[in-house]
Amino acid sequence: MSYGVGFSDQWRRAEKEERDRLRQLEARLDTLRGLRHDLVGQLRTITSKQHELYSRREGPQSAAERLYQESGELGRRLGELRRACERARQGLEEAVIRRRELFLTFAPGERLNPEQVRREIAELELRQQTRALPLDEENALIAELRKKAQALKEFETRKELVAKHDEQRREADAAILAARTELDRLVKEMDLVRAERDKRKVEIPANLEAAGAATAEMRALGRSRAELAEKLEPLEREIVEVEREGRALLARYRQRQEDAREIMREYARPLPSSGTTE
Repeated sequence: MSYGVGFSDQWRRAEKEERDRLRQLEARLDTLRGLRHDLVGQLRTITSKQHELYSRREGPQSAAERLYQESGELGRRLGELRRACERARQGLEEAVIRRRELFLTFAPGERLNPEQVRREIAELELRQQTRALPLDEENALIAELRKKAQALKEFETRKELVAKHDEQRREADAAILAARTELDRLVKEMDLVRAERDKRKVEIPANLEAAGAATAEMRALGRSRAELAEKLEPLEREIVEVEREGRALLARYRQRQEDAREIMREYARPLPSSGTTE
């Protein structure tokens, strides 16, 4: 704006100083806002990484918690199986003892197998009929035949008792087999459960290590975020102060411009003409 007469040098210097100060404030604001933009961008990058790390940590951390719970359940199951194995082993020992005691209660004739005795008699008779034996051997063979025949006769007379003993023997054998089968099953299941528990014990530290690494990175990013926030806070305060000063200065400058225009209007207004009356 070109000013005519009526504006002092002091007025002009003040206006120039205000314009220069406004330019300085505008340049400072541009610098401060650029710095703030960079800091905010870094903060957003850190926040994005923290969210990513949080999601990455959740997987192994949840897996570690789940594996720990499963390991505990498998440990309890393993304890139950150990106790069941002890009971099954004790049951097997008791079944074997009962079978031995049962055999001790049988008389020798009651333990004979009639089919086996019949085969032995047939073999002795065949030997007697097909071979010429010395007299003493033949007498011994005949005595053996009589003995076998007597045993078979006694067996036939006590057939019902022997059948009962046979049934008891089969039951004892079946009890031993069942006890041994159950013990074998429990041992196999216990081995499987132990292997599953040991597998989880190996997987738990690996998942905890992965979760811990993510947590450590998150803490490091948290410290970096705090440092950036410390830098951003005084920057924001300075921006507010510069903007406040700029608004105040701009208001004074505009008011000065308005005053100048008012002065110019007053200066340009024509003077009233003085007339003469006759």
